[in-house]
Amino acid sequence: QVQLVESGGGSVQAGGSLRLSCASSGTHSTWCMAWFRQAPGKEREGVAGISSEGETRYTASVKGRFTISQDNVNNTLYLEMNSLKPEDTANYYCAAGGCAFFHGDFRTHDFGYWGQGTQVTVSS
Repeated sequence: QVQLVESGGGSVQAGGSLRLSCASSGTHSTWCMAWFRQAPGKEREGVAGISSEGETRYTASVKGRFTISQDNVNNTLYLEMNSLKPEDTANYYCAAGGCAFFHGDFRTHDFGYWGQGTQVTVSS
């Protein structure tokens, strides 16, 4: 049984930083992992993804500000978020599944497993 549990969300002012964590269990060692986010009234969008070998990809709006990483020993995925902007406000989800995002867009249907989400609020 696959379980993904996010933590680390909160409220910060613009320019601040947060680190999200996603504790996983039951995932396969060859799967890719990713962070998505969903703001009210908007579609869920991919933010960053990582392969089992550590290769990463980011959506354009977070490049240079966000860093995805993983601790394979402790089965934990991270998202370090710096220089946060009000437009980063969303519910952030951890996802596990395929690696197709390395060849195109992040697509929700490429990921079969999702966490419950953690809220990030950035005030101006």
